[in-house]
Order: sequence, then C-alpha cells, then structure tokens
Amino acid sequence: MSLLTEQIGSIPRPPELVSAWAAHGAGTLSDDDLAVVADASLRDTIKRLEATGSPVVTDGEQTKSSFVTYPLEGSDQLAPDGVTIPFEDGHTRQLPRLASGPFRYAVHAERYLRAAQEHATVPVKQAVIAPSALSLLYPAEGLPGYSRDQFLDDLIDQAEADVRGCLDAGAHVVQLDFTEGRLSVKLDPGKGLLRSFVDLNNRLLERFSAEERARIGIHTCPGGDQDSTHSLDVDYAELLPDLFRIQAGRVYIQLASEADPRRVLEIAAQNLGPDQRLFVGVVDPIDPKVETPEQVRDRVLLAAEYIPADRLGTCDDCGFSPFADDSSTSRDLAFAKIAARVQGTAMASESLGL
Repeated sequence: MSLLTEQIGSIPRPPELVSAWAAHGAGTLSDDDLAVVADASLRDTIKRLEATGSPVVTDGEQTKSSFVTYPLEGSDQLAPDGVTIPFEDGHTRQLPRLASGPFRYAVHAERYLRAAQEHATVPVKQAVIAPSALSLLYPAEGLPGYSRDQFLDDLIDQAEADVRGCLDAGAHVVQLDFTEGRLSVKLDPGKGLLRSFVDLNNRLLERFSAEERARIGIHTCPGGDQDSTHSLDVDYAELLPDLFRIQAGRVYIQLASEADPRRVLEIAAQNLGPDQRLFVGVVDPIDPKVETPEQVRDRVLLAAEYIPADRLGTCDDCGFSPFADDSSTSRDLAFAKIAARVQGTAMASESLGL
C-alpha cells in the first residue's frame, strides 16, 4: 500500500471568482450570480485536482468566503468588531463578534461536501473550522443573559452537527482547522489559552466513536495568508505536545517551511498517540518556487526515519488561499505543487518498498 497523501483545503480562486466575492460583499452581486461563478470554479478545481493524480480531493473552498467564517455567512447574530489577528507583513484579519445568543451556525459544511461529490470521481475530504477558533467570537465583556458556558455548550452542539453531517454524507475524512493553536502560544506564552483550546476540541471529539475519530483529523499551521504567517516565529516545540493530546485519528502538521524538520519530527514521534496517523507537510504554499518530486521524496524519507510508514502520510503545509480575497498565489502554482506532492510521495513509497 502506498503512503497516503491529501490536500489540506483551499485552492486559489480564479480572478473572476475573487471579483465576484468582492462584488457580493459590496452588495452589487446577488447570491445566485455568485453561486454560478463559484460552481464553475468548483468544477474546474476538482477536475484539475484529479488531473494531478490526487487520490483524495477537496472542494478547494471555492464557495466559502473563508475557512473560518463559513458557518456565519448570513447570520444576524454578529457585529463586525471582533478579535483582530495580526500577520507578520503588517496586514490583519478581523473576526466578527457574537452580539446575541443562542449561538447557531447559519451554514453547515455538508453543503460544500455534497456539491463537491457531484463532480468528483475520487473520495472527497471536507475541512471544517475547529470550535476553538469560533470560541473567539464570544466577547470578553460577556453577553447579558447568555453566559460563556452556555455559548460553549451551544458551540459544541453546532460543531458536532457540522462534523457528523459530513461523516454521514460520506466524507472520506473531516479535517478540523486549528490554525489558532500556534498563535495561542504567541498570545499566551503560559499556554493556558492553548490548553483551553485543546480541551474544547476534545469536548467535541469525545462525542464520536473510535471508528469515527479515525476519520477525523486536526490540522495546524502558522496561518498562511497573502504570503505571510501569524505565528511561524513561535517555537513549534511549545505547541506539538499539546496538539497530539487532541483526540483526532489524523494529525496534519506544517513541516516543509520549518527550519529544523528533524527536531519537529523527533517531537512528533515522541508524542504521536497510538491511534493516530501523522501527515507531514512536504510542500510550502507560500514559497513561490515549485518543489520537485525528488525534493518531496527526500522530505518523506526523512519523516519515515521517525514515523513508521504505516502511520505516515503527506500533505501541503496549509491551504493555499484561505480567504476569498487572497490572490497572492496563482492557481497554476498551487496545482503544480500538489502534483509534485503526489508524485514525490509515490516515489518515496517505492523507495520504502510499499
């Protein structure tokens, strides 16, 4: 059996879709007209992903405004002045703030999965946002008549419905996006925030059986957006031991952009749970240079020095374009990197005698 390889999530949107999202946000393009452009991009994305030889595909998040805010699209419970996330190049992203309860998802990810399944001829993986990220919506000053504890109870209920709907609809894997993990160490070096995030995500995962958790993954990265990150300067060693406490059957880690991958792999090998499979990033979406299949092969073989081949897989470091207005990376570059990952992983499998 060859090593497993999977895409993380987002694919850069074509210029016409970036423009359509902007017009929709400005109120000059209807929902229906946006859907026509987005569906055409979805079909093209899946066709091109399958052309790379990818054994598993995603929807490329073409019809999401962003990987984190999709459950909130159309919600009337929000104010715009939530938590601000700074990136190393100086740009920021601002989350909305919950203005009223009880908290409910306006959109569930099953919608995106079923749309992708209509066009795909291989299994489809679905990315969802981790409840830890959405916990940041609750205002620090609280909400009258709606406590934080009530909010977290509702959040876990909604997140369970999001994941379970995708599993029941036949998702190959459901991946929880946990990009806030490394950032939390930057915000709170004492790691109290990180550990509260881990515990919250485990509250969700404890609702699933061992067999279901084998199809649920957790992904971490330093937050790639517009060719910049928010937490690559945080020592990975401060995150990884707590990351592996999350009770997901698959763990996806950014690795290609790490300065010392051996050190990361040593920590991962020491902390990988007995029922977990590790997927290591072997291509860097932010680097404009396309990796060669040989480079990918060598990165995989390095990982295989630390992780048994039957518990190892490969992935991209993170999504290529997590927000709908991000045009910093071209589609052609993304597909070329994915093709290199697929080919290089196959070469490594052959070298390992799989």
